[in-house]
Amino acid sequence: MSHDALKQAIQTILPEAVKDSSYNETGHHLDITVSSESLVQLVEVLDQKGFYLVDVTAVDLIPEIEVVYHFALWQKLYRIIVRAYIPRNHPEIPTISHIYPGADWHERETFDFFGIKFLNHPELKRLLLPEDADFHPLLKKESLLEKVEAVRSGFRKGGCRITYGD
Repeated sequence: MSHDALKQAIQTILPEAVKDSSYNETGHHLDITVSSESLVQLVEVLDQKGFYLVDVTAVDLIPEIEVVYHFALWQKLYRIIVRAYIPRNHPEIPTISHIYPGADWHERETFDFFGIKFLNHPELKRLLLPEDADFHPLLKKESLLEKVEAVRSGFRKGGCRITYGD
């Protein structure tokens, strides 16, 4: 399938969601932003077109979380990034593990580190952290952000002293 044909197939279900990317600059050929409601429909199209799932991860952007999916083809070098933005105070998105069974562990890891609930996931539980962990280590904490900003401003002024403890 050609680049234009794939782009057109996606645009029929998600108009204005697809942007061309320069592989040399970004590492992917298409950049797709999708709502959580349209995610499964898009992933079904990518599966039908022969794409495999590379990974699932997230980025805490405060006040929202960007859930990131990377897809690629075996037959030729062709990579797609899919982004879905969800509210940080209600981090839920549908699972794609019924389409790509390998997404099961990627989604569990993302749940573990970011607290994102993948709706209808067959076994959404901790993967790497203890079952009784009451935190998600890759979510940014306001108190930590203040410390990071203090360090950044110190570097901007030509030096920074970092202290630990009280």
